Amino acid sequence: MAEEFRLRSVAVAVYGPAALFGLAEGSMLPVVALSAIDRGATTSVAALIGALLGIGSLITNIPAGILATRVGERKSMLVAAGVTAVGLALCLVNIGAGQSALLVYGAGVLLIGAASAVYGLARQSYLTEAVPLHMRARALSTLGGTMRVGLFLGPFAGAAAMLVWGQAGAYYLSLVAVLAAGIVVYRVPDLETTDEHRAAAAAITTWGMVKQKWRVYATLGVGILLLSGIRQTRQTVVPLWAAHLGLSPTVSSVIYGFAGAIDALVFYPAGKVMDRRGRRWVAVPCTFVLGASFVLMPLTHGPVLLALVAMVMGFGNGLGSGIVMTLGADVSPTVGRPTHIGIWNELADVGSGLGPLLLAGVTALAGLGLGIVVSGLVGFAAAGALWTWIPRTVHGVRRVAERT
Repeated sequence: MAEEFRLRSVAVAVYGPAALFGLAEGSMLPVVALSAIDRGATTSVAALIGALLGIGSLITNIPAGILATRVGERKSMLVAAGVTAVGLALCLVNIGAGQSALLVYGAGVLLIGAASAVYGLARQSYLTEAVPLHMRARALSTLGGTMRVGLFLGPFAGAAAMLVWGQAGAYYLSLVAVLAAGIVVYRVPDLETTDEHRAAAAAITTWGMVKQKWRVYATLGVGILLLSGIRQTRQTVVPLWAAHLGLSPTVSSVIYGFAGAIDALVFYPAGKVMDRRGRRWVAVPCTFVLGASFVLMPLTHGPVLLALVAMVMGFGNGLGSGIVMTLGADVSPTVGRPTHIGIWNELADVGSGLGPLLLAGVTALAGLGLGIVVSGLVGFAAAGALWTWIPRTVHGVRRVAERT
């Protein structure tokens, strides 16, 4: 009962806003490229504007840690909600096609990406502090799961909104969801902390944290980088291989949706296994299954087999719901946790950027099939790194946590 009560006590503060932020992001993502094209962008420029979401996150992870250290996690989430609202407002500005319109729209997309980094770090730090160690993985995997549910439902809700208000409807829905998340966060209490703790945390610099934790970043952090790389690439390979097979965009979307549904179903059982048996029991199968699904995909020659492989891919990814956050929390120090999480998330974002680049590079040189297989090898490499560097048991995880 105590465990259940503890999770319920943070549900409103963290899970509700996470689902709303996921809904906001999911409703606008499908129309980012289309909105850019409507403002006069070429296909390549539209793709670049879409990439600004990731770029905004990449350049803000470290400052996000500094902000959370200075003002606290709750206020950081409020700042993120406000900045996202401003970004969405810029996306809604319609001053006609041309360079000015694209600059305003691109600035809005960049702000949304930056705010997502701030919000992601703050909610992770808040939950890590609020939940006891023996429930950490369940709490963080549920956090990842609620975000996935929001991302899954967002495109459908956005499509409904666009039936009423046109393309702007997706942004209106995102704006309402973000403002609702901000209201929820505003009503929850700050984490309790002492003046001494705040002063000690403020004295920790990013470089100081790197020197303190460099061995962790150079070992387990590499595993996280590899895991993030194959995870990001998975979002590209299904539609690319579907197009290679000549399947229609509708069929491709349905297959992607089935994979997303499987992904969203397994987050809580995975967290429970991590808490009871250890992180390796989930992290290694997650990366191995992802790698295997990539290797199998070029062997598919029709929609049914592709759907089955995509669902296996979704299962593997869902197994790892919250794993990056959980491992980051396990090796985080008690003092200066937001600073560490900012560096940790930067490693993950670097991997997310490099994964699709590897796919694109190998595909350009040797074809899409080999590009997908090589990307799958990244999953096997991640499995090896995580098998090597994650503590083998729950007791090992606890010893790591006690040392940090």
